[in-house]
Amino acid sequence: MTNEHIEKHKIVIVGGGAAGLELATSLGRQLGKPGLAEVTLIDVASTHIWKPLLHEVAAGTLDESEQVEYLPQGHRNNFYFRLGRMEGLDRQKKQIVVSPTLSDSGEELIPGRTFSYDTLVMSVGSVSNTFNIKGVAEHCLFLDTTSQAFKFQKQLFESYLKSYIGKDSANIKPLSIAIVGAGATGVELAAQLHEVTNVLAIYGLNEKSTVKLTIIEAATQLLPALPIKLATATQQQLASLGVVLKMGRRVVEITKEGITTHDGEFIEADLKVWAAGIKAPDWMKGLDGLETNHINQLVVDKTLKTSDDAIFAMGDCAACVWQGHTGNVPPRAQAAHQQASTLCKSIINRLKDRELVEFVYYDYGSLVSLGKYTTVGNLMGNLMGTVSVGGFIAKVVYLSLYKMHQVAIHGYFRTAMLTLSNAFRRSVYRKIKMH
Repeated sequence: MTNEHIEKHKIVIVGGGAAGLELATSLGRQLGKPGLAEVTLIDVASTHIWKPLLHEVAAGTLDESEQVEYLPQGHRNNFYFRLGRMEGLDRQKKQIVVSPTLSDSGEELIPGRTFSYDTLVMSVGSVSNTFNIKGVAEHCLFLDTTSQAFKFQKQLFESYLKSYIGKDSANIKPLSIAIVGAGATGVELAAQLHEVTNVLAIYGLNEKSTVKLTIIEAATQLLPALPIKLATATQQQLASLGVVLKMGRRVVEITKEGITTHDGEFIEADLKVWAAGIKAPDWMKGLDGLETNHINQLVVDKTLKTSDDAIFAMGDCAACVWQGHTGNVPPRAQAAHQQASTLCKSIINRLKDRELVEFVYYDYGSLVSLGKYTTVGNLMGNLMGTVSVGGFIAKVVYLSLYKMHQVAIHGYFRTAMLTLSNAFRRSVYRKIKMH
């Protein structure tokens, strides 16, 4: 492979989530800076927030400084950022098709475009799987993207004002929020919302927190990724906070007024959140002949390569067999982080005509944060086996996962400065966003 070809090699990464942004940053530093490749990141949003923090965005408790803007990030790390939503692929021409970018009023801001690639990495993440249940798409809020999380936060605060200060304030019935799905997202959101309603009460918007929180789950156990002992402890913690748990209840229909379960129970809810199940976006199904599974994920081999030698996939949109286990690598932030590291090595090797690196997933356990109340989880390792953790230790480990992500995109010094500045900000500014 000649130097001339290496200089022109185009790497396009679609999706700026945890995996996509880490990969773009690493390749920009190692290939973009010395001029060995042109690295381009494409995303429908202009800013990045680590997906496990979206429940904090929805509750209004996340500091806005935690957002990463793609343009300056690309400038600092020698990759290009292009705003747009991918809608098609032409493998023969080695081009992706990006749809026009529109304003809120429908005005075309950026026309539709095509981007050529020599190496393409699909990292578009996942969306909620509604399982074609009647009324979900029309009446539920979702937490798949930053924009959806901000939409939820706005509706939450407006509903709170309406219920306790506005035209509905004379009603005795409290504001009711129902969350469908008792995985990490649903459980963490419930705890965060409970904390927010208490803070709003302290701020004087209401004498006491009277928001009714309900979690509805088809399975009989919360948090299936955790051991039964920890799941039970979490369930007891939520119950002590007044969260109503409807376990073993399969949702069959959602209306404007509430949720109907398979046993005929109707649960009233002013706000309804869908956090049950994931799939890759529908437009990825059979993407220009690439193999996909029943939830639209691109099927990849041990090197994260699709059936096309020039196209790779990682993160929630990739179906990668978990070696030594039954099923695929789970859709977790730690998996995305590991896949980005592996693909960085493979793509560098690809430019040097060397072998691709096989991806091996190491499961370090699962952690769930219940806000200020507690953090629970299990840690896994070769020396200690599986260890259940909770409280302060679990919280420190939970925060360390996010710090690893920040280090990958900012480096150690910048991460330390961000952590320090955020600590000062929290002591001065409001605890929650109220607009």
